[in-house]
Amino acid sequence: MLDWLKTILGDAYTEDIDKKVSEEIGKGFVARADFNTLNAEKKSLTETVKARDEQLKALQTSTGDAEALKAQIAQLQTDNKAAAEAHAAEIKKLRVDSAVEAALVGAKAKNVKAVKALLNLENAELAEDGTVKGLAEQIQKLTAATETGFLFDTESGKPAFKGLKPGEGSNDPAPGTKQPKDMSYDELCDYLAKNPDAKL
Repeated sequence: MLDWLKTILGDAYTEDIDKKVSEEIGKGFVARADFNTLNAEKKSLTETVKARDEQLKALQTSTGDAEALKAQIAQLQTDNKAAAEAHAAEIKKLRVDSAVEAALVGAKAKNVKAVKALLNLENAELAEDGTVKGLAEQIQKLTAATETGFLFDTESGKPAFKGLKPGEGSNDPAPGTKQPKDMSYDELCDYLAKNPDAKL
């Protein structure tokens, strides 16, 4: 993580900026979202190992008949299976979120959180390349739609304004008036009096 950049930008340092910096720097830099995903995996695995160690310790010190121990072991296996499934679901969600944010940054979404709310991610599945299946099509529909296209910074979405820039004058006469070459001497004098900066 670029602590110096975070210090400079303060609260303005966002996931979008982090992803863009990651893309610009390339190898050797881990985006905050990816770091958070790996950190969450490590924390969860550490907690799982600690819980299993405590379970083994409890079994070693427990005394009782074989049936009671079998029931206790069966209960621990059920609990461990449920914990493993919850852990897998949490990691999958972190990876999907990270892939979605990366895709939205790549698509030049102006506000990742706002665009993410428009996506259908209820049954999102990761492809082998780490992307979310069907996400590219969803993003394409949003960029093409009139009511959501403004959420992306695309060249085609930028309006092209023609005409004068504010604060600048025009050398052209008003529409419907004669060109200076077609004016009489008196009309030309009157035109120059009203438009002293006009170039002929």
